Amino acid sequence: MNKAIDAYGPMQRIIEEGQRDIMHTYAQFPVVFASGHGRTLVDTEGKEYLDFVAGIAVNALGYGDETLAAALKHVIDNGVLHCSNLYWNPYAVNAAKLLKLVSGMDKVFFCNSGAEANEAALKLARKFGHLDGGHRSGIITMEHSFHGRTYGAITATGQAKYHKDFDPLLPHISYAVFNDFESVCSLVDDDTCAILVEPIQGEGGIIPAEKEFLVSLRKLCDEKNLLLMFDEVQCGMGRSGMPFAWQTYGVKPDVLTIAKALAGGVPAGAMVASGVAAEILQPGDHAATFGGNLLAMSGACVMLERLAEGTLCDHVQAMSAYFLKALHALQAKYPSIAVDVRGLGLMLGIQLSVPPRTVVDGAMSRGLLVASAGYDVLRFVPPLTVTEGEIDRAVGIIDEVFASLASQSE
Repeated sequence: MNKAIDAYGPMQRIIEEGQRDIMHTYAQFPVVFASGHGRTLVDTEGKEYLDFVAGIAVNALGYGDETLAAALKHVIDNGVLHCSNLYWNPYAVNAAKLLKLVSGMDKVFFCNSGAEANEAALKLARKFGHLDGGHRSGIITMEHSFHGRTYGAITATGQAKYHKDFDPLLPHISYAVFNDFESVCSLVDDDTCAILVEPIQGEGGIIPAEKEFLVSLRKLCDEKNLLLMFDEVQCGMGRSGMPFAWQTYGVKPDVLTIAKALAGGVPAGAMVASGVAAEILQPGDHAATFGGNLLAMSGACVMLERLAEGTLCDHVQAMSAYFLKALHALQAKYPSIAVDVRGLGLMLGIQLSVPPRTVVDGAMSRGLLVASAGYDVLRFVPPLTVTEGEIDRAVGIIDEVFASLASQSE
């Protein structure tokens, strides 16, 4: 038991105090986690949960990874968690070198989250549009996209439900239909400077891009002198089965945004760029006080070294094939509930004919954590270290939930 958590008393007391003292920006599930091991979380009452949410694709190495823990402890023991970006720190420099190696990009800007990374990309795109005396400011994103909760990022997000009551939004951002190249072309004009797209839409419903769509976007951006920007906050860092999803598709962007699993669970984000885009921002253009801090970068070095080795991505590809086979079998067994199975790597989803929350709740009561995406998709984003046995357990629990729902409808 975690003594720091246990000192607060029973789980219900912690929940009640949280409801009283924390702003209600989340609708939390009634559980408090105290510890974890492997791919399992343990609540304050000792119940174990197989975790196929991973902090929403953050805890890529699971819980209790010894190498990650040792790297973080080393920084803590040295007594310097943070120093200003007015000075160099070796962890950030090494993380940048590793990130360039695995991403294939040229230069790195470190921040703290995916929203921050996308804000940096939006600023970079606007400055690109003003090069050589230009005044281009239009940015095209996609319907059903999700790019974060900050002001620019939420404007870039192509979902009206996230815009409600926050207008006026950032100007000169328009939304094309995902995987519809002609829709993108119809929005390009003399004001356009960039296109921002998720290679795999996450919050929109686990929808992979079609390769030809991304190939066409790359060609269009080259012809029109536009920046092609990929948001890989959720689908990057090995989740697609390659270090980054662009490598899975073979379509390289000019700008790439990263966060979530970058530091194995410690808050960290990055915007990386290549070519002209890598040289646009200059001192004074952008900053992040905690970006590239020693603690986060020590975690990033561990994650990036795992990706550079290659064995983690090999494992993701193998587990993805195993998981997809099991999910397709589940779909065949319950065709009236499971409408579709989709995704890449270990970013998978089942489109449902029932509200996803009913399945999420049923799985949680049986000791499995899963999440929803979009309006009708059950999302699976387990730690990248997940095993075949754990996939079998997870699918078995979903099978039980589906069987219960099927019997209720008879």
